[in-house]
Order: sequence, then structure tokens, then C-alpha cells
Amino acid sequence: MNDVSKQINAEKEHVEIALSNLKETMTRKEKSIIELAAIGTFLHNIYNGIENILKQVLNVKDVDIPKSDTWHKELLDLSISIRIISESLSDRLYEYLTFRHFFIHAYGFMLDEAQLKDLANNIPDIWSQFIVEIENFLR
Repeated sequence: MNDVSKQINAEKEHVEIALSNLKETMTRKEKSIIELAAIGTFLHNIYNGIENILKQVLNVKDVDIPKSDTWHKELLDLSISIRIISESLSDRLYEYLTFRHFFIHAYGFMLDEAQLKDLANNIPDIWSQFIVEIENFLR
């Protein structure tokens, strides 16, 4: 478990850096396509960190990580079913999963500033809730 704790802590540190960078970028009054792409990248990074932590927890519990084309969605579903995270948190994370899919398959100029603002404003609370639920599960 010590190795997994180190890996989870490393992911937490990386997400915290991405959150800090996101916050800094959000303070800019005028947002060009460059800032919008940066916001998208940081949101993507944060969601990837969340998925990486979920995978680490599943590994600790000897639960196989889904390997299908829809494994990202299945990861959330599996995390609910074994009570790593709550259904309400999963519902909130699903919006970021959907954004992740869009971000990977779209072009930067297609990013919507209003959507990015909503996602960026909500992610600190979601991250806090995620950490609480992960720590409760691991106890």
C-alpha cells in the first residue's frame, strides 16, 4: 500500500499544480485562443489525474481496470459500484469526461469560453469532494 500511497500523492501534487495554473489563467481578463487552449489543457490534466487515482485504487483492491473502447465511462461506473466514489460525484465528473473526449478529438479553436468558465469554476470543489471520498474509501 505504501507504493500506491506514493503514486496517489504524486498524482495529487500534479493535479494541484494544474489547478494552480488553471486559477492563474482564469484571472486573465481577455482570453485569446491561447488562454482557452491552456484552460482546456489544465482541465484535461486534472481529469486525467482523477482517472489515474481511480486506477491506482482499483489496483490496490485487485479490481481489473476496464479495457474496452468505453473504458473511461466504465471506470466511473466501476468506481461507483465498489463505492470508491459516490454517484453524485460521478455525475459531476461525467461532465469532465465528456469534455475530455471533446478536447482530445476537437480543435482548439472550437473551445467555448462559457463552457470552459463553468468547468473551471466548478473543478476546485469537485476535486475537494473527490479527495475526501478517496481518502474515506482508503481508510
